[in-house]
Amino acid sequence: MISILRSDLYRTATIRSSSISLTVLTLLGLLLGAVNIDAWALLAGMGAFGFAAMIVAQHYQHRTAFLLYLSQPRRTVVLGGQLMAAIVVATAFVAISGLVVLVKGDSAPYTELLTVVPIVAILAASCASIVRRSTWLLLGSAGWFIFVEGLIGRLKLPLPFTSIISAGAGDSRGFLIAAVWAGVAFVVASLTIGRDLTGD
Repeated sequence: MISILRSDLYRTATIRSSSISLTVLTLLGLLLGAVNIDAWALLAGMGAFGFAAMIVAQHYQHRTAFLLYLSQPRRTVVLGGQLMAAIVVATAFVAISGLVVLVKGDSAPYTELLTVVPIVAILAASCASIVRRSTWLLLGSAGWFIFVEGLIGRLKLPLPFTSIISAGAGDSRGFLIAAVWAGVAFVVASLTIGRDLTGD
């Protein structure tokens, strides 16, 4: 599992598109943190979800999942390593992009968002393992949030992204519900990770 973690962290740092995206969004987060904390929190949450999903989805996009599963046949071990890498990258992104918020003295939004980031990372990485296509996952998540949770659900609990937003605002009930959603996604990912790769 540690070798998978190291490998995915190395891939994230060395793939040009990933490193550029991380750098640009981190700098944008630092800028937004100086201007508007809510805008920073939105960017940080969305960025954490996107980066965590990409860590897993890139293996299917770049066709390296075959090699990954040949080197480690126990796919649940691979999933565990990928989830740890997703948590590390997402947490580091939020922690660094929010340094201006912390320096300004607004530690509550910073620490509350950092607390929920591991849940966001587990949810995103697990969903990426299930869907296996980053574009479908990110567009589907955006559509779900806008239409299902926003227009139909009116941003009320217990919907997944609404619970993450509530948890990021310090709501303990939202945190527990978000953790349940992440747990369900992880269980489904664990059960479906063994399916064939030829169709992807």
